[in-house]
Amino acid sequence: MTASFHLEDQTDSDLAAVEALLDASFGIGRRTKTSYRLREGSSSIPGLSMLVRDAELGLSGTISFWPLCIGKAGTPALLLGPLAVHPQRQNLGIGLTLMREGLDRARALGHSLVVLVGDEPYYARVGFRKLPRGLLALPGPFDPDRLLYCELVPGALQGASGMVLPAYRHAQASTALAVPHGSEAQQQSAQCKQGGKERDVGHGRHAMGPIVAKADPACA
Repeated sequence: MTASFHLEDQTDSDLAAVEALLDASFGIGRRTKTSYRLREGSSSIPGLSMLVRDAELGLSGTISFWPLCIGKAGTPALLLGPLAVHPQRQNLGIGLTLMREGLDRARALGHSLVVLVGDEPYYARVGFRKLPRGLLALPGPFDPDRLLYCELVPGALQGASGMVLPAYRHAQASTALAVPHGSEAQQQSAQCKQGGKERDVGHGRHAMGPIVAKADPACA
């Protein structure tokens, strides 16, 4: 089976429909997950929030990426997610298409490291691997076997360790802990701000044209 669908950039007018799709895919309890703490108070990276539409259902898939900083070194990273596909459009390759396009765009924008919480067998198909246990921590409970990473630049994970936070929270913490002549703390804050800086490539919706994908045996 094949399917044809259109990939577009998300705009503010899509937010209500995106939230409805996320509720349908994950339930309203999704907001209690630790991964949501990594998005609270933050903004997704412009140019990396995308949608898939079809003539029958309208919005049938969504993905976004969010700025993070890791540990004292302030290693910049992105959080992938949420990734959702309408229940009536799963197993068509929509999720994989969204991820591949998103990762390609992130690499082109200069990002080097992406993390997520999810099932390794599915996400491994776009290059994600399980993080070494204990290397990173999240601000809440999580299953360490589902904490995954993808290096967009070889070696990007090297030196990254510690707590993963939204970029703006890491910048706030670095500022609060700064002491006179604390050049190292200032450098860490600057790193975090750079890692979380929005790289605006346009908020308008741009249709990418029809994409034909073969059926995917895994649930997107």
